Amino acid sequence: MADTDPTGPVLDRDEVDRALARLGAEHEAIETSLLALQDHAGRRLLEGAQLTGLTAERWTTTEASITLLWTCFDAYTDVLRTARDIRSRRRWSSREDLTELTELLRGEPVTLAGGASAASGAPPAHGAPGRLSERYSLAGLVDRMNELYATSLDMVVAADAVWSALPARIDLLAAELHRTSRLAHSVGVRPGEHPAGDDLERITRTLTKLREQVVSDPLAFWKPAEGSSAPGGGRPDTTVYDREARALEDVRREIDAVLTVRQDAEKRIVRLRDVLSRADRTLAEARTARGEVLAKIAATEVPVVSGPPTALQEQLSTAAEYRRHAQWHRLSPLLESLEQKAEDELLRARESLTAVTAPLAVRAELRGRLDAYKAKVARYGLAEDSLLVERYEKARRMLWSAPCDLRAAEQAVLRYQQAAAELLGGTPRVPGQGGPEDRRGPGA
Repeated sequence: MADTDPTGPVLDRDEVDRALARLGAEHEAIETSLLALQDHAGRRLLEGAQLTGLTAERWTTTEASITLLWTCFDAYTDVLRTARDIRSRRRWSSREDLTELTELLRGEPVTLAGGASAASGAPPAHGAPGRLSERYSLAGLVDRMNELYATSLDMVVAADAVWSALPARIDLLAAELHRTSRLAHSVGVRPGEHPAGDDLERITRTLTKLREQVVSDPLAFWKPAEGSSAPGGGRPDTTVYDREARALEDVRREIDAVLTVRQDAEKRIVRLRDVLSRADRTLAEARTARGEVLAKIAATEVPVVSGPPTALQEQLSTAAEYRRHAQWHRLSPLLESLEQKAEDELLRARESLTAVTAPLAVRAELRGRLDAYKAKVARYGLAEDSLLVERYEKARRMLWSAPCDLRAAEQAVLRYQQAAAELLGGTPRVPGQGGPEDRRGPGA
């Protein structure tokens, strides 16, 4: 075969036929892809949408790329048609025909004059920026079309994926937001009156703005997949949507808490009244006991008993008022605070009563110990012993007189206990050194 530059050796008839068959199949595949892109739902939506931001910029470029893509395809179609016409002239192609076919099939028969890429706004071919014209072989033209197709499809698929995912989810969340807002309004949770009401108002504004942005600029909510070169590789960015969905869930829980308060508010208020009443009665008992202690016990410091919990009673009255006026959003936190304070108040009242009556408990314990020792010595026939009788009477007068000096009475009981132990043959015990047994009965 003769050589022809720059296409190389002239193709023979079989090589031409095989090349035309391959190019014909390639042409059909490209045409199918272009028609699919033309009919793509995302492309149709982009054509009719009022776009802003990044999507508007990308769509301007993509539209130019699609236009250039069809221009390239038309040129490719023309060259393929010309080659087929030459091949169909005669059954056995002449050398001139084969030379012409070789130039068409292996040369650079396509010229995009005047910088078609720059004129249309499409990105320039790789490695050929700024040229006034671009020449392509059929293989180079296919590569250029593949490049334009990939970038165009990537943009169309990304926008369509965002539009398919986010607006519907936003609408569902908005419907749930509307139901929650109506429920919140029914229990008094309103903007400016309750934090949850303010949250609902903010979520409403955010979702409205989010939907507008998603519709006009879907690519602003697209996250390309790292390391992926496939068209449409990535996923919708749902960060803002997810945040507002969580915020709405928090508000729903708050509303549920308010509804729970509405259902059992009366029972909780009754329980609070009971707890505060018990605390008040306990404090009254402590005040009475303090007067008794001061009258009956000498030289003893008795703690002061506080007055009734009037502040809590006032708050409880406020809670009842909230319930009567169905102000559940205000009643909910007030009841939670009151329940803890009421329990603390009852515990404080009980501790106060215990502290006030401690001297009477000590006196009662000394009386019991004295009588126990007397019963013990009586069982051994020593009840009439003069020393024991003297010490018993002295201790008894101290314990049963008012006011009672507990320190002196305790020493008197210990002396009686010591004398009884000596008579019973036990080891005398020094007062104050017996440990816990000093306060136990004779049977210990």
